[in-house]
Amino acid sequence: MTEKYKTVSSKILFSNPYWDYYFEKYILPSGNEGDYHYVKSRGATMVVPLSSSNTFILTRQYRYLNQRFSIEFPGGGIKQGLTPIDNAKEELLEETGYSAGYIKKIGEFNPFNGVTNEICSIFAAKDLTLLGSKPEESEEIELIELTGKEIIELISRNEIWDGMTLAAWALFSNKQSEGD
Repeated sequence: MTEKYKTVSSKILFSNPYWDYYFEKYILPSGNEGDYHYVKSRGATMVVPLSSSNTFILTRQYRYLNQRFSIEFPGGGIKQGLTPIDNAKEELLEETGYSAGYIKKIGEFNPFNGVTNEICSIFAAKDLTLLGSKPEESEEIELIELTGKEIIELISRNEIWDGMTLAAWALFSNKQSEGD
């Protein structure tokens, strides 16, 4: 096994409520020095909500960086002081207006491990009760209910292209095939 990199210096270049942008200098096992820019995050959560009619609740919202609409499962960055499960419950309510009687963690992943340390925790939710949504000011969200077959069709047509939603669907589908 190779030696780990040794951090020489670390500086936050920018900070917001969800993540910090770092610049670090490090020493490679060879002795050479390197630079690294990355996003340090508290993590994120995403929820795969299944309604009593066996449809999934997704959101459609405009994504500024891509200049187009995206169909996604509800989720977001972990807010200060919240655990992943508490954040998942808040994001579900905030973006869809639903509260879950049952919520369970089904997996986690890193969406871009060369750029961020973020771990996204995925939760399955059911026994949903509609309470009313409370989106953030920057979020204009339309709710969409889809069957599993419709989700697969939209993925195959690249109409669902959000990487975190694709990973969440893969983890959820895998758990279903295992009988969870």
